[in-house]
Amino acid sequence: MKTYLKKIYIIFDRELKGYFRTPLASIFLLVFLALSSGMTFFLGRFFERDQADLTAFFAWHPWLFLILMPAIGMRLWAEERRSGTIELLITLPVTNMQLVIGKFLASWIFTLIALILTMPIWVTVNYLGNPDNNVILISYIGSWLMAGAFLALTSCLSALTKNQVIAFIISSISGFILIMAGFNLVLSSVRSWTPTWVIETVSSMSFLSHFSRIQMGVFDLKTLIFFVSMIVLCIWINVQLVQIKKAD
Repeated sequence: MKTYLKKIYIIFDRELKGYFRTPLASIFLLVFLALSSGMTFFLGRFFERDQADLTAFFAWHPWLFLILMPAIGMRLWAEERRSGTIELLITLPVTNMQLVIGKFLASWIFTLIALILTMPIWVTVNYLGNPDNNVILISYIGSWLMAGAFLALTSCLSALTKNQVIAFIISSISGFILIMAGFNLVLSSVRSWTPTWVIETVSSMSFLSHFSRIQMGVFDLKTLIFFVSMIVLCIWINVQLVQIKKAD
């Protein structure tokens, strides 16, 4: 087990350092901080609301992640396929599962770094008032889990193509569908001719619905299982796609 985890760490370390060898890391972190702050204080009308909470901050995370997570994850496998280094990777003495998990964890930890850098906003709201810090902490954890689900989906879809732009587009479209799945506008359009169980299933797949519950401080087992299951499923599919590439 120790050797197994060590090999995952080697892949993880290689990928995480890869982000910081290029301007990608700095650009992403600056864009994420600028957008999340701007949306909180301007679009979210943080000061006008006159409430000591971070609802205006977390409300935009699903939409930010819809674009920014594919921007991070699109290179995970598409770039390896384009440059031909995927052939080298799959010949290394590591399993497909170790490769996929190592790459995914690197992108997920990178996202955690981005979220940690937004914590001055948390400090600010505590300076201005007395927020419910338990709800804020739960929202941060939920936001990271949701980011992980977006990244796992993007990593999986990235393995289908050599083109990073195509990986970005199909990942963004897929993420948009998973966000919109819980909207009444979408559900009402099919409710008249679709069985109830189908409507309930589609609604339960909505990232936005689950994250909205987390924002209210409700972090139940159902929500945890949903995001973890989404991550595990996408990682498993990712492994199968890499295996198919290895068999070519």
